[in-house]
Amino acid sequence: MVVTVSLILLFGIALFFLLRSKELGPGSAFTAAMFGFLLASTGAAEPINHLTASLADALSNL
Repeated sequence: MVVTVSLILLFGIALFFLLRSKELGPGSAFTAAMFGFLLASTGAAEPINHLTASLADALSNL
């Protein structure tokens, strides 16, 4: 669990700086994919799924 949290933090920081510098390329895609993959295996996955489902529901009701 500690390694997963550390990797999420590492990939999250790297993704933040890549998006901020508008660097788009294979490295950015890999970083984003790894961040999402690792984030899905944490306890944050369920609240994120609920949030996206709520946003989709709200947009469909507009």
